[in-house]
Order: sequence, then structure tokens, then C-alpha cells
Amino acid sequence: MSDVHRPSAFSGKYLSITSYKRDGTAVATPVWFVEEAGRLLVQTDATSGKVKRVHANPMVKVALCSGRGRLRGPQVEARADVLDASEVAHVEALVRRKYRADMLFIGPLRWAQRTFHLGKERGPLVVLALTPELGA
Repeated sequence: MSDVHRPSAFSGKYLSITSYKRDGTAVATPVWFVEEAGRLLVQTDATSGKVKRVHANPMVKVALCSGRGRLRGPQVEARADVLDASEVAHVEALVRRKYRADMLFIGPLRWAQRTFHLGKERGPLVVLALTPELGA
């Protein structure tokens, strides 16, 4: 496996996760992520479409991307697993550390969204652990 495909090569701000609907339709979503112990970790709403799709099919593709989802690197096959709820606080701390400056702007927006019930109601957070396939 070349260094480009190793999880540590995923140094960037956004990661595109392509998951698949039951009919095989691909859905790409840009997300914030952190890397730890060979896995790419993503916080997301437990009721999000990507979590539902991962439960049905854990095979995904990941690639570095822009905030709008434009790919900035090759897509790599990966396996996605929903981690135990006990992992959420640890990953939340890692995300806060990596995205400290962004949190100054995003934090108040998320607070306003929750307080005033703007947009879709968010459920509890879960962590997706994305492990790139060795043969990819």
C-alpha cells in the first residue's frame, strides 16, 4: 500500500465520505474528521442518512475534499463502523482541538440552530470510524 493511501496521508480539513443507498446510489458528504490509530473518525448525528446507509452497507469511499465536497485527492475504499457511545466525548475533544478556530464561528451558529429549532432537529451524536482497506 502506498503512503498516499495510508490514513496518516489524510491531512486536511474536510473528508468526503461516499456511502451507498440500498439501491446502490452513491451519496457523497463532506465532513470534518480526525485521524487516530489508523482510523479516520467522524462525528455525526445518529439519525443522519450516512449512518443509516452505513448500517445497511459499511463499505464506503473516502477522499480529501473542499468544504463543498470537491475531491482533492484519490478516493480510497474503507470500512465504516459506528462506534460505541462511550467514544463520542473523546472524539469530540479531538475535533475541538483540530478545528479550534472554526469552532469560534460554527459553535455559535450551532447553538442558535438548536436554541431556535432552525432546520432539521439533531439527534444524539455518534462516531463513525473509517478504516481504509489495505488492498485499496
